[in-house]
Amino acid sequence: MEPLELFLAKAQENVFNETHRATMARNIGNYDAKVAQGKQQYANLELARMRASGLRHKAIEHLDKYLIEFEANFIRKGGKVIWAQDAEEANREIANILKKNKISHVVKSKSMATEEIALNEFLKKEGIESLETDLGEYIQQLEGEPAYHIVTPAMHKSKEDVAKLFNKKHGISEESSPQEITAWTRKYMKEKFRKAGAGITGANFLAADSGSVCVTENEGNALMSVAFPKIHIVVAGIDKLIPSFKDLDLFFSLLSTYGTGQNISAYNSIFTAPKQKGEKDGPEEMYVVLLDNGRSSVLEKTEQRRALECIRCGACLNACPVYANVGGHAYGSVISGPIGSVMMQNTGAPAGKFDHLSFASTLCGKCSESCPVKIDLHKLLLYNRRDTMEKGYATKTENVMWFFWKSAMLRRSKMDKGGSKLKNFMLRQFFRKSWGDKRIFPSVAAKSFNQVWRERKGIK
Repeated sequence: MEPLELFLAKAQENVFNETHRATMARNIGNYDAKVAQGKQQYANLELARMRASGLRHKAIEHLDKYLIEFEANFIRKGGKVIWAQDAEEANREIANILKKNKISHVVKSKSMATEEIALNEFLKKEGIESLETDLGEYIQQLEGEPAYHIVTPAMHKSKEDVAKLFNKKHGISEESSPQEITAWTRKYMKEKFRKAGAGITGANFLAADSGSVCVTENEGNALMSVAFPKIHIVVAGIDKLIPSFKDLDLFFSLLSTYGTGQNISAYNSIFTAPKQKGEKDGPEEMYVVLLDNGRSSVLEKTEQRRALECIRCGACLNACPVYANVGGHAYGSVISGPIGSVMMQNTGAPAGKFDHLSFASTLCGKCSESCPVKIDLHKLLLYNRRDTMEKGYATKTENVMWFFWKSAMLRRSKMDKGGSKLKNFMLRQFFRKSWGDKRIFPSVAAKSFNQVWRERKGIK
């Protein structure tokens, strides 16, 4: 199914699915309450957002400098850096590392970058088991579905849905509580951690001045994915750079507040190199795969490059009324919601593949309002729409209709011509299909507001 067809089909399915709407409303409602509470930790939240925005803007505008600085500092401490132009190159390099070390079992922590390159599917074809260890991601892996949300992968599932899934896959009772499922999964994962030959993580931030990989999480699975295996592989987009290690006090707290409503996440880890001489813990080898995969294409866009400043907190998804109703899978892309709509159109995807996503927005501005680093997402969506229309996205019929609409709206005499019968006929003829069959089709009143107003005022 083409992305546009998928979006329309999923939107039709989810918007009128009362169970889906109730689950999403409950989960997003809980999120909103926690975030409102989490924001109370700031004496001046607006100042924190302005500082974070400035630092992210600085990092993206000088990305070439910070990437080289990060690479030099990371290599100096014994790490290895791999530059990957696209998903194919990243997957191939990771598979080469694993095969060279004869590794057949890998544990993974949550990573949108590895979702982006479909690493699990690639490794499976290579005969390598890749296990998601984040509970939400593991639920989605068991279900055979991609993540529904960039922070909460299984947001669309209720606790009953999860219990049924674990019953089907692992024989656990359908009556199991979330606590019982979590306890079972923890025990199951521990054995996987011990046997894994390599651990793969993403990176929330890459600190240029110290060559550090910074990861924030709540389950400890990322830390476990690094603690046991002898090889640690990091997959991170080139947009993850921040200028300094010192900036983490700001970014860790903003990410946790806007991502989950916490003051700070439970586990915040900083990895700067493989195990050093005299150290007992840590991997023997550490690699960072710096992934482009279309980010340079976004960087080329003067207006839209601000999307690269995103810290992947998911706040814009939770704020978006469209996302809340159509759901994450409707977007047909790894990154969904407003930020995904901006990014996917500009990452060098096949021409027109994701152009429709920028029109899947009310332009209400809630996404921009909710962004911790002050990205004007609704403006970027408008830039995307402009670019799409310049490529000839509109049909000939649509262009003709807008021509007559504009002509009529510019002159009162033209607007009043034809009467309600003709206007209703034209609306039904050209817009009924677009309106859909789930809503009552609007009709033009027998008299316009202008006519009623003139009659009441006695104006001829």
